Amino acid sequence: MPRPKKLELVNTIRKCLHLYFYWMHPRWGFMQARIQTWFPFSIQICLNGREWLARQMEQAGIGYRKYDNCFGWIEDYPRAQALMDEQLRVDWPQVLNEIAAQLNPLHAEIFARYPTDYYWSAYQSEWAMDITFADPEQLRRLFPRLVHLGITSFSSPDILRFLSKKITASGQVPGWVGQPVTTDMRRRTEGVRIKHSLGQNSLKAYDKLYILDAGVLRLESTINRPEMFLVYRPKQGDSQGESAWRTMRRGVADLYRRTEVSQKCLNRYADALSSVDDTTTLQELTQRLERRVQWNGKSVRALHPFAPDDRALLEAVNHGEFTLHGLRNRDLQKLLYGAPATSPEEARRRSSAVSRKLRMLRAHGLIQKLPHTHRYQVTEQGRLILNGILMAAKATLSQLTQKAA
Repeated sequence: MPRPKKLELVNTIRKCLHLYFYWMHPRWGFMQARIQTWFPFSIQICLNGREWLARQMEQAGIGYRKYDNCFGWIEDYPRAQALMDEQLRVDWPQVLNEIAAQLNPLHAEIFARYPTDYYWSAYQSEWAMDITFADPEQLRRLFPRLVHLGITSFSSPDILRFLSKKITASGQVPGWVGQPVTTDMRRRTEGVRIKHSLGQNSLKAYDKLYILDAGVLRLESTINRPEMFLVYRPKQGDSQGESAWRTMRRGVADLYRRTEVSQKCLNRYADALSSVDDTTTLQELTQRLERRVQWNGKSVRALHPFAPDDRALLEAVNHGEFTLHGLRNRDLQKLLYGAPATSPEEARRRSSAVSRKLRMLRAHGLIQKLPHTHRYQVTEQGRLILNGILMAAKATLSQLTQKAA
């Protein structure tokens, strides 16, 4: 029986042809794009902010030395940062529509009867912060210690905190976190990379570049699942409605907020990494703690970092959730005592005991009181000391022997 000579819709899996384009754009620098040759002609565009910055600096007359995707030297860093900040004020739909018109000049003709535009979204974003060392040997000595700090000291609650997530009052991972929280290290030909992940979102650190007169440490935030974060906006489809903190969308409308979140994640991560120190020994860090000190005219007892009670206190103070908003007397009580007090008298005794511990920590310079509050925050030197003590306490004999060798 002859087949009817008419089109039939068939549901089947077939290969779809994609066209790839690579070009040196006068504004964006080296870039790439991909267009699907089947309806609805989906497009993916990859832009690199450093390629873009290079064009901006050339127009502004700022000298630089670029190595692949990294700047080893910039003549004027503040001006370069200002140019980078200008990238956040771009009209993304207009920019991306211009690129789409180059990829498919027939778009208007194809959709003449049903005019439509692309809905642009960020499939993946990488937001990086480069820290340049004038002496590359400083980075060579420091980076292994940064990796060791990240592997041995940053726990799952710390990673949640870096990525703007709250943790429980006891410092544990909340039950609602259904995604894996992991840390891993990879050694590659170009260097060593440490990565902390919450599901498909992550933070990375790696030694990006070593040249004769510079070393570059790169910290990078990658967002594949923006719905994990919040943005202050009205409801979808109600632009004049009341704004509230709502789920971040993939669309470019939330791209500016995505950059804010990414930078804050990097700032918290960098602050935690900054506690590493390769010139101070553990003995030097702790010897002052093990002596009595005078504070506000009173003698305060010594701290013994490796004694069980004092180490438990230091571990409690070092909990990641206190980094953002500080800690209070009752916060320490929950960590040090576990179960609630069974009577008002016991509650008062606990409060007094913790007050004395807070006074001792202040006397030794480990914490400071936040003005006009009942909260305390770990000092910069205190963070250095706490990390050093706790890293040593967790290290195995094998690890210590390797370091001694």
